[in-house]
Amino acid sequence: MGTTTCGSLLQELQKLWDEIGESDVERDKILLQLEQECLEVYRRKVDRTSKYKADLHRSLAEAEAEVVGLVSALGEYSFSSWADKKKGTLKGQILGMKPVLEELRRRREDRVSEFSEVQSQIIRISGEIAGNAGLGNSVALQVDERDLTVKKLEELKAHLLELQKDKSVRLQKIDGYVAAIYELSAVMSLSFNKVMDDIHPSFCDSSRTQLKSISNDTLARLARTLHLQKQDKEERLRRLQDLGSALIEIWSLMDTPMEEQKRFDHVTRLISVSVEDVSVQGCLCMSVIEETEAEVERLNILKASKMKELVLKKQNELEEIYRGVHMDVDSDSAREILITLIESGKVDLAQLLSSMDDQIMKAKEQAQSRKDILEKVERWTHASEEESWLDDYERVGLDQNRYSAGRGAHKNLKRAEKARILVSKIPSEPAPLLKNLEEFILQRQAREEEKRRSREQKRLQEQHTTEQEALYGSRPSPARSVLSRKPLGQSSCANSVGGTLMGRRVMTPSSRHGISAGKERKEGGKACAVIPVNYVALPKEDASNRAGLASP
Repeated sequence: MGTTTCGSLLQELQKLWDEIGESDVERDKILLQLEQECLEVYRRKVDRTSKYKADLHRSLAEAEAEVVGLVSALGEYSFSSWADKKKGTLKGQILGMKPVLEELRRRREDRVSEFSEVQSQIIRISGEIAGNAGLGNSVALQVDERDLTVKKLEELKAHLLELQKDKSVRLQKIDGYVAAIYELSAVMSLSFNKVMDDIHPSFCDSSRTQLKSISNDTLARLARTLHLQKQDKEERLRRLQDLGSALIEIWSLMDTPMEEQKRFDHVTRLISVSVEDVSVQGCLCMSVIEETEAEVERLNILKASKMKELVLKKQNELEEIYRGVHMDVDSDSAREILITLIESGKVDLAQLLSSMDDQIMKAKEQAQSRKDILEKVERWTHASEEESWLDDYERVGLDQNRYSAGRGAHKNLKRAEKARILVSKIPSEPAPLLKNLEEFILQRQAREEEKRRSREQKRLQEQHTTEQEALYGSRPSPARSVLSRKPLGQSSCANSVGGTLMGRRVMTPSSRHGISAGKERKEGGKACAVIPVNYVALPKEDASNRAGLASP
């Protein structure tokens, strides 16, 4: 079918009107109507076309605006040159802008993805530092597409890098804290898992589904726990060192066998160790401390009974020294005082033993200072006794049967010979010896009186001090009071036992040259009267005055 035009249609219409016989008026009316209808069709067509053109202009404007916005948001100003190349129809311009717009949109999507990744990491790490590890999953991520420039992205990446460094530093601190806490827990036999779970459950998550907490609160808890454990370690070490020192002291006092001491070598080795050097697992556990405390308590109970024996043993030694030099010892009183002190528990037994050792040493020094005069007096006494025997032996010489009869006659002769030699060494006159002894006695009595006054003055001072201290609530300990006294068992020379010369006859060579026996006994009695009972209590400093005594 050929193409139908308006002219052919009009001719066809005229032909039909001729056949119908349509009037000219009617024909004009119909043609006018057709003309108006055509104009309306054209008008509608023009309107649609105008609208389409407007739509193209709007699309072009929108595309241009989007391009401008993307260029501005992305900072991709290299795409701005397309504006200078705008030529041709609207459709051509739109078609030419389409690839530019698609490229910008692709770059925007890529940039948004980068921003989203960086921001999500920032949010997650920030949440971990803030103590909310799930913050990155619960917060809806929103990227501000108005600023997708590279500069902004680099700023976010720099911030992310700082957060990552901060996280790394925190993890290193946490690792250090955890390692130190683990070591301390091992040394003190503490439950490491329980300690870490108390700090934060994430440290004991065996499934590793929970991120390790790196918050400020967790770091503070770790630091506080480590500090407390260090303090606990120092305290436990101090307790064990004190207990170890106590064990060594008790072992030394009680002569404990080495086999028994080896049981606590792990304790005594810590006495001189610094807290930093203690790293053996379990060496500071509470069971070790409790076991050592129980052992010290047990040994203290044993020590209390054995120390009583040691103290009394030393008191016996002290008394024997004093008796050996003819000094009085009030044994019952001294022992009663010692037993009372020990049973009261108010005296340091080790200090008491040390004090008694000092007393024994001083007593030995005093005994040594008296040894010379004692030996001389003993020799003089023995010589006097032998002189008396010799006098009787010679006086009854006519009666030979008394001494010469029997087997022992030769023994009596030998004894008489020795007695003559011994008597010949005695001073010819008793007066120098007796005079010296009298001087010694007077000097000794003067010194004893001076000591008595000094002790009385000291007693009054101590009484005054005690009264003053009682007013302020401070009293001297029984131990110090006892230790401040003079050595137990030592008494004044006036009461000392040593009267071995009392009642003996003091013979001199004068009795062997015609002096009557009655006079001899009278002088002998005089000598005994001036020789005191405590003749052995002569001080060492009087050695120079002993020159009057005859040397053996």
